[in-house]
Amino acid sequence: MELFDLFKIDKTELDIKTLSPLTWAYVGDCVYELYIRTHLVNTTKYKPHKLHVEAIKYVKAQAQAKIIMELLENLSEEEQYIVKRTRNTENHHLPKNANPQDYMYATAFEGLIGYLYLTKQEKRLKEILDISTKSLDEHLANMV
Repeated sequence: MELFDLFKIDKTELDIKTLSPLTWAYVGDCVYELYIRTHLVNTTKYKPHKLHVEAIKYVKAQAQAKIIMELLENLSEEEQYIVKRTRNTENHHLPKNANPQDYMYATAFEGLIGYLYLTKQEKRLKEILDISTKSLDEHLANMV
């Protein structure tokens, strides 16, 4: 059974395109978090607390903002539109542990991930997640 069979999406592409970008980001946050947790379980032998500590390094706003800035020039026109639309959506949530610009770009990254997931663009979603993880793995390795 494929992941997309497990989590059935009953909306049409038109329905998804008309959702609030913050809804895309809401879904993207979860998809990305699960992807990172799975990545860490597959590539390390950490215990749960250490898995959590390491996952934070990948999912914090600053890391996600870094990813989307690196990806921007390699995104399709449609993907760039999704990023821009999500980034520019008024969000009344004030970030606690991030500067507002990083938070806006992190939300844009999550919006793109959520949009790709909801529209079942599995191949592109995996490609972007793999690029993102590789980039952060390298960045984090250089910080040690």
